[in-house]
Order: sequence, then C-alpha cells, then structure tokens
Amino acid sequence: MSVIREDLIYTTLNKARALTDHNIYNDFHKQTEFCKQTILADESLTKDEKSEAIRILTATYDRGKLVYNEGIRGVCEICNQKCLATLYCEYCMKTLDPNVIVEWIPYNNLKSIKYLTKGGYSEIYTTEWVDGGYDEWDSN
Repeated sequence: MSVIREDLIYTTLNKARALTDHNIYNDFHKQTEFCKQTILADESLTKDEKSEAIRILTATYDRGKLVYNEGIRGVCEICNQKCLATLYCEYCMKTLDPNVIVEWIPYNNLKSIKYLTKGGYSEIYTTEWVDGGYDEWDSN
C-alpha cells in the first residue's frame, strides 16, 4: 500500500465541495455524487488516496442520510433490516453500541422551547424532551 497523503485528501475533498454548484446539485445525494466523481477524476491522488477520500465522503454521506432519514436503503447481511448507511448498519450499531448513534428527536417530542442565545452560525434553544433520555438501551 502506498503512503496516504492525508493533507492532499482533505484538500481534494474541500475542493470538490467548493466546486459543487448547488443550483445544479440541489440535494445532498446529488452533491455527494458530484464530489465522488470529482475525486475519481483528480489526477493528483493515488488509487489508495482516492479510496480513502471516498470512504471519508461516504461516512459524511451516511450521517446525512441518517439525519434526514432519506436515501436508498440496502439490506443488512447480518440482521436483514433495510438500512440507510452504506459503511455500517445503523440497526446493528444500535444493538452493539447505542451511545455512538445520533437519533433525531422530532419537534413534537419537545416542550418548553426557549431561546437561549446566538452562537456561531445558529441560534441556541433550551427544551425539555417529552419522553426524556434513556439510562439503559432496550434493543427489543
């Protein structure tokens, strides 16, 4: 295996994202595919570096699919569930290590939403989670 130049990989990923025309590639699925094709066409990366760049891009894409709960579902070879993630099965992960899974809490499961402050590029609110957190994971 050749030496992986991580700085070049991240530079290429950032360049691919910067080149993405959001008027043409108007959802994160199309944007990811454009970035993938841009990486594959990049002549400065080795084959191994392209593979690593696409792995990083796919991991980011998987998180997006889970957050937005959209995308093409594949069937997990282990649990036979239809999962969104490409690099792993979110259902198997919930069973094996529930602390690493980010779950989207629907707005209607929140109450007493109050503005707190503005920070960075967002406004920050406090709220109460109607169902509350969990202390122990029930995998059933």
